[in-house]
Amino acid sequence: MGLEVGEIYEGKVTGITKFGAFVSFEGGQTGMVHISEIAPTFVSEIKDFVSEGQTVRVKVLSVSEEGKISLSIKKALPPEEQHKPRRPGPPQGGRRPAGPRPPRAPRPEPQPGPGRPGDFEWQSRRNDSGSFEDMMSRFKQTSDEKMSDLKRGNEPRRGYSRRGQKGGGSY
Repeated sequence: MGLEVGEIYEGKVTGITKFGAFVSFEGGQTGMVHISEIAPTFVSEIKDFVSEGQTVRVKVLSVSEEGKISLSIKKALPPEEQHKPRRPGPPQGGRRPAGPRPPRAPRPEPQPGPGRPGDFEWQSRRNDSGSFEDMMSRFKQTSDEKMSDLKRGNEPRRGYSRRGQKGGGSY
């Protein structure tokens, strides 16, 4: 049985993965339906839409030179079912309906995370931030101190060669 691109066939689901479902046909050929081609709605779990052993109608999207067959279940559906919205959202005008908004859940308090390099305080926790110039001055001073500490730690020690001998041992 030779599968033709654009034609619709019936096949049996033989395997399900995170990224798609494998469908086998009578002639022994197998193709794959990518997760994006399973249904006209958002699919997070393929098993919610198909199961192994189920007979499905699929449309052949392409057949590669290596013989890989790309299939679609949603394009084999009747035209009126192919264009359902991908996920619930606002009406077509892009605006939400008039009326009061539902209350938002409160944001959780920020949790202290692992210390940042050098335990630098990236955002002041004080409210007395002062003027912009004061903040820049404090930042520059802190930055200069940290840079000098880094430079001091990276300088080679003088007076010793690479072999650990005092003086200028040669290689």
